[in-house]
Amino acid sequence: MTMESDMREASQQPASAGERRGFDEIDILWISEGMSCDGDTVSMTASGQPAIEDVVLGLIPGLPKVNLHNKVLSPSEGGEDFLAPFRAAARGELSPFILVIEGSIPNQNIIQGDGYWTSFGNDPDTGEPLTLNWWIDQLAPKAWAVVAAGTCATYGGIHAMAGNPTGSMGLADYLGWDFKSQGALPIVNVPGCPIQPENFMETLTWVLYHAAGSAPPPPLDHMLRPQWLFGKTVHEGCDRAAYYEQGDFGRDYNSPKCQVKVGCWGPVVNCNVPKRGWMSGIGGCPNVGGICIGCTMPGFPDAFMPFMDEPAGGSLSSMLIKPYGAFVRRLRGITNMAVNREPKWHHNRAELTSGYDPNWRS
Repeated sequence: MTMESDMREASQQPASAGERRGFDEIDILWISEGMSCDGDTVSMTASGQPAIEDVVLGLIPGLPKVNLHNKVLSPSEGGEDFLAPFRAAARGELSPFILVIEGSIPNQNIIQGDGYWTSFGNDPDTGEPLTLNWWIDQLAPKAWAVVAAGTCATYGGIHAMAGNPTGSMGLADYLGWDFKSQGALPIVNVPGCPIQPENFMETLTWVLYHAAGSAPPPPLDHMLRPQWLFGKTVHEGCDRAAYYEQGDFGRDYNSPKCQVKVGCWGPVVNCNVPKRGWMSGIGGCPNVGGICIGCTMPGFPDAFMPFMDEPAGGSLSSMLIKPYGAFVRRLRGITNMAVNREPKWHHNRAELTSGYDPNWRS
């Protein structure tokens, strides 16, 4: 399903008074100081449908005026003027706003004594760093909507893997899976390592339409992912899926065939990248010879390692499909031979052999 069809279906539901009123202007406070590489911010800038520039410049009909605060747009290098809207929101003086968190959330409680895992600005009174956790505690309860950008923010990602020293987690683990924002929305999770550009911008646009009062809340699955984006598996949108059905597996990364045998987790991973592509409809991991390593999933990376080995259960499923696939492939080959030739009445002889009967009416 597309975003447009989902919005049409959901918009038939009655809206509350708050939804009908909507907002004319809204701020987006984007903090990427979680345990992060800033890859989601970089990826987001590649979106074209819609582009972040179009949203900020007010070129998308029906959206409220958007004021985006992200450090890549800072008016000065590390200046207080950039932190001003964040500080105002923490004091309760900026409303409404959408809080976007990028990067996993470390556990400050496991630090004994002084220290911090990651910070965002300093306390103006003491000069001490303000931790990411402090900002989330201050801003999330006041935010009209809270969006987690990327797998680190949604489910912990690389920094939260087994053996990590930081106690990192996803935003829903930190705030609670039953968290509701001021707009009565749960956390909106958009996983990806990094996010697929249009996946994030499409979700953010839906949230903004909801803020404007012209769309219902975005439908989310049990892991708080947008249903219309993560309701299908990689396999269901993969160009190589027919090879799997026929039991025809590639044995190296140069093969155009199904890559399950060389480590692809596509049959069980919720992601639309092969169908959507990565930029302008081009790319997507299996489309360009890469395997799916499950980067949009809550169990990533631990549940999908080691990455280059055949997935757990893959041996059994491929073994079961192999005789069926070989039989189907042979039947299709026979049919292909039969239909992959021209009819016998196509010739340049002085006779008509197509079966035409000029006296058929009599």
